[in-house]
Amino acid sequence: MNAIQPLNTLGSLSPDTLITNPGGEPVVSAISINAPAREVWKVVGDFGGFTHFIPELQSIEVIGEGPGSVRYKKFKEGGLRVVEQLNSRDDDGMFMTWTTIYNNLGVSRLWAAMTVAPEGRASCVATWTIVAEPTDANPVSAEGFRKFLQGFADGAMKNVPGAVMRS
Repeated sequence: MNAIQPLNTLGSLSPDTLITNPGGEPVVSAISINAPAREVWKVVGDFGGFTHFIPELQSIEVIGEGPGSVRYKKFKEGGLRVVEQLNSRDDDGMFMTWTTIYNNLGVSRLWAAMTVAPEGRASCVATWTIVAEPTDANPVSAEGFRKFLQGFADGAMKNVPGAVMRS
């Protein structure tokens, strides 16, 4: 039997997905680093290496390579887990984007980007942008949710210079 069927043979079924982009204002965390942009990109551009600058993470497992690969993050605290898909990656442009597929953090949808922009030969700016929505069951106010995201991103980005030095 042929597995590929015309859409008109599916009856009432049609292609669908639960992955949708979030709305809301972006949370942006940027840090200037006195290191070459390519060295910083090796740290923040490593989809499987966020444990190097996010101490709350216990482990990361990446399945696949490049866009479409999936990252499983396990936090040290309370059995918290996140599953994300890499949407885009450009090593020459030093940017990548990803989307959360599953989490038990009280986030219904999350899209994020990491970029590194050179500022001369020996410095750069690394920027983490997050657009996310809380779940309906999340008791935190919209402002509290935004502050949580901002604090988490800022805390992680403050660790990047040390991670670059260790790499």
